[in-house]
Amino acid sequence: MNTQPSTSVASTSLDGSVSWPGLDWATIQASVRKTQLKIAQATGDGNWRRVKRLQRMLTHSFHGRCLAVRRVTENRGRKTPGVDGETWGSPQAKLHAVKCLSKKRGYRPKPLRRIWIPKPGKQEKSPLGIPPMLDRAMQALYLLALEPSIESTSDPKSYGFRPDRSTADAMTELHALLSREVSPQWILEGDIRGFFDNINHAWLERNVPMDRSILRKWLKSGVVDRGRFTATEAGTPQGGIISPCLANATLNGLELRLKNHLADRFGSKKAERSKVQVVRYADDFVITAASKELLENEVKPWVEQFLSVRGLQLSPEKTHIVHTDQGFDFLGWNFRKYDGKLLIKPSKKNVKAFYHKVKEVIDANKMAKQEYLIRLLNPILKGWALYHQPVVAKQAYSRMDNLLFYALWRWAKRRHPNKSLQWIGKKYFRTQGSRSWVFATTMLEENGTKKEVALYSLASTPIERHRKVSGEYNPFDPSMEEMGEKLRTAQMLKKLKYRKQILSLYQSQKGLCLMCKQPITKETGWHDHHIIHRTHGGRDTLDNRVLLHPICHQQLHSRGLTVNKPAPQGAF
Repeated sequence: MNTQPSTSVASTSLDGSVSWPGLDWATIQASVRKTQLKIAQATGDGNWRRVKRLQRMLTHSFHGRCLAVRRVTENRGRKTPGVDGETWGSPQAKLHAVKCLSKKRGYRPKPLRRIWIPKPGKQEKSPLGIPPMLDRAMQALYLLALEPSIESTSDPKSYGFRPDRSTADAMTELHALLSREVSPQWILEGDIRGFFDNINHAWLERNVPMDRSILRKWLKSGVVDRGRFTATEAGTPQGGIISPCLANATLNGLELRLKNHLADRFGSKKAERSKVQVVRYADDFVITAASKELLENEVKPWVEQFLSVRGLQLSPEKTHIVHTDQGFDFLGWNFRKYDGKLLIKPSKKNVKAFYHKVKEVIDANKMAKQEYLIRLLNPILKGWALYHQPVVAKQAYSRMDNLLFYALWRWAKRRHPNKSLQWIGKKYFRTQGSRSWVFATTMLEENGTKKEVALYSLASTPIERHRKVSGEYNPFDPSMEEMGEKLRTAQMLKKLKYRKQILSLYQSQKGLCLMCKQPITKETGWHDHHIIHRTHGGRDTLDNRVLLHPICHQQLHSRGLTVNKPAPQGAF
């Protein structure tokens, strides 16, 4: 297949006659996607020579390099520099980066810049390694070629760091496994000690299907922490674009190889009756079984041996074998059977950490205006509510609403120590419909109109069951393209649930960018474009707005293009 760009795009890369947004992104994406599908097919056929050839073709193609640079200059970390202090903000810098990615001979990655981020609800911090922009782009380029192979060899019940999969899928899988009367009753909660810091480099180099010399350079690049350089002899840094994919490659086989081991050990029928299943999200996993003895004597020793080859080991303090009547925590939820019925609720640890986070926001804004505090809190509240929406969360929602009410009441009293309780209640709380004591106020919009803003009510969140993605789904399998489109659409509709105007625009456009006709997803992001600019008298109404990819929006302005509102043709 020809992965090279058309003549006009090629000339852009050489003489800079067309700006970065002027590139034909629809063609670039289609070209890269076509090669990725071929890599996945060759992986499924076990034709590793063809996989290697296609990967080299993709990592050396102009299209692949453009897409890699686009990814690292449009994600959330684009403004965070590495040790060299560089960021690529201008179109000229991005085009220059595309050219730099072609120079792989003599390439040497720079050390990572280590930063420390607080763990939710804890005093301790976890390390994050930030690569320089060029190394990020190089990792993104090789990820384009590696991900199809890793996806094609992943375990069916693995849900972390994979396209179109989520924690809700892992939760729904566990519910299906544990909710019946004949379900397994014993659980091994697996916790890997220092997972990202201890993965064996030699194992990765032998088993990850990519250019070994490039991989070795990344793994041995070192870390700069507070001005001091430290060599890296093991592990893959949290913060690298390719690190999640390498983590999945490390643990792939935990499910399928364990089942094959049990079938060889006991025979296929007895192994099936043992009810051993593995559900994994990144480095967190649970293993089900019919008996405690099987987990202790057969499964756990096998898992320890599986991990030791990769330089890893289970944490004795956090790895437990429990009965479903006792319950266990996984991904922020508590799974427990009550009189034979499985209930999944927000875990106490998760609820405590969330309240601590919200309380920190309130305490940090003691003198802020009420509408400003509401706008800070609402996205946090809605995000937590949506995360727990598929489980039994009504009681947790109501309890958290009560805790927030008392926290906000103390916030209001502190501001007016000499006022009566009745005066404070009237100033900061209102009645809305059947709800009383709603933390709300009236604010003035830019156009002079008044608008009431209120704190989001967690208890008003409806419980909606999650539809799990099929374990066999592979985003690089052409026969599953329609399934992938439905998954991405459902994810976007859920993400936009509380942004009604953006949701309406998304539905009217059938989920496509009006410039390139490619899907708008959580990964691509979007720009809310006004057809007639507001500075030119354009209104802020839906008939004057469309959603575009950020890069397509830049292209529209740089090339002086226009876009028209599509005629309404119904919803999805």
